[in-house]
Amino acid sequence: MLLPLFYVQSALMEWVEIAGYGMGLIIGAILGLLGGGGSVLIMPVLVYLFHILPAEATAYSLFIVGCGALMGTFGSLKRNQVDWKTGGLFAVPSMLTVYTVQRWGMPAIPETWAIGQYQMSKDALIMGTFAFLMIAAAYSMLKRKTALKPKSFGNGLWWIIAAEGLVVGAITGFVGAGGGFLIVPVLVVLLGMSMEIAVGTSLMIISIKSLVGFFGSLGNGAEVDWMLILPFMALTVAGTHVGTLMRSRVKGATLKLIFGWFILLMGVVILLTESN
Repeated sequence: MLLPLFYVQSALMEWVEIAGYGMGLIIGAILGLLGGGGSVLIMPVLVYLFHILPAEATAYSLFIVGCGALMGTFGSLKRNQVDWKTGGLFAVPSMLTVYTVQRWGMPAIPETWAIGQYQMSKDALIMGTFAFLMIAAAYSMLKRKTALKPKSFGNGLWWIIAAEGLVVGAITGFVGAGGGFLIVPVLVVLLGMSMEIAVGTSLMIISIKSLVGFFGSLGNGAEVDWMLILPFMALTVAGTHVGTLMRSRVKGATLKLIFGWFILLMGVVILLTESN
């Protein structure tokens, strides 16, 4: 009786891993199409399908989404859909904070938090924060029905963009997400940037700070299962290329709607999963 059960469990584990790798293509397509949302799926896949601890999955996620975003950036450049000035102003402070959090902040967080009689693990804190941020970002995208007029640096907006970069970089370093689900709403809602340009600019920002954050995690001695993440990364990069090609066929308003509802759905699912 035990032997057949063992084979069934082994086969099931293999299919779960195959499904996990297959998600790499879907994640990449979403990243290339929406300029974010890829790491929203990477974290759950790594944690729930590959059974990697959230603290370790943050580093893996940064590497995978960083490589995927880099591919998407190249595709966006060909279509002149990258705002280098805004992206650079956002990326530099983000790069500094994401490296700092991954290099020194994450190792300093206690494994267990005690709030009165309630205890929360470090992993639950990461995933819970992740879910709340996604829901907030989705709300900011879905609540606005009319487009904003683009603003300029002449209005003193540059320091706001840099400050947003610092905050988003710190959050990215903590939850391991590329931050597209936070960056795109900032570019669209705060700056009035078109969705098409916001997606390309977001991919450029994500690629820089995610890879820098990954190297920050290596600096604190994080161990990396390259046999797992390299195939996953390759599939994600391929998917990102496909998503970038699809973007020119989808209207900006439709992209905004898809982005908002997708992030909201995933945030609620993760929050319900972690609360059980």
